[in-house]
Amino acid sequence: MLGYVAIGIPCGVMAAEVGLSPAVAFLVSVTFYSGAGQFMMASLALAGTPVASMVASVALVSTRQLLYSAALSRYAERAPRPLAALFAATVTDESFGVNMGRFVADESWTVRRATAVNVASMLSWAAANALGAAVGPALAIPTAIMSFAMTSIFVCLLVGQSWTRVNVVVVVASVAAVVALKALGAGSLAVLLGALLGVAAGLVAGALERGSRHEHR
Repeated sequence: MLGYVAIGIPCGVMAAEVGLSPAVAFLVSVTFYSGAGQFMMASLALAGTPVASMVASVALVSTRQLLYSAALSRYAERAPRPLAALFAATVTDESFGVNMGRFVADESWTVRRATAVNVASMLSWAAANALGAAVGPALAIPTAIMSFAMTSIFVCLLVGQSWTRVNVVVVVASVAAVVALKALGAGSLAVLLGALLGVAAGLVAGALERGSRHEHR
C-alpha cells in the first residue's frame, strides 16, 4: 500500500495535467485499475495522441493480464463465483507478485485473503491518485521523472525476488528481448513481446532443471 502511495501521487499529478479533478482521478483509479494504463493514458493525452490510438495502446499493454489469469486460475477454482470475480477484477502487477508468492509458499493463503490484498492496494492507489490530482497544480515536477515512478516499483519487485536460476534466465531473456525489439523499432510491442519471450525462456529453463534433477535421482 505504501508503494502505491509513492507511485499513485505522481500518476495523480499527471492526471491533473490533462484536466482530471481529484474526484474523477479517484473514480478512474477504482474502475480502470491499471497503473501502467493510467500512466500511459496521461502521457499519450499530453502528447496529443488520438483517442483510438490511446485505447489500442493501453489494451495491448493490458494483455499481460492473460498471463496472470492463467497463473492464478488454479487457486480460484473452488472460490465462490462473486469472490472469484472480485479477485480477478482487482489483480494488478504488484498484487499478483505478492499473492502468487503467498499461494506458492503458504498453503493457508486463500482467495479471500488475496482479494483483501487486492482491494487494500486498489484503495491506496485510488486515494494516492486523488491526492496527486489535488496537489498537482501546485507542483512543478518534470513529466519524465513522474513517468519513471511506475518503472521504479517494478525494479523494487524484481530486486525482492528470490534469485533462482530460472528467475535469472527470465530476467536476462526479457531484458535482452526488449532491448533488441526496441532497437528494431517494435515500439510499445517490445515490452509485451519481451515479457512473453522471458516467460517462454523461464518455462524451458524450468523444464530442463526438473529433467536434470530427475536424471540425478
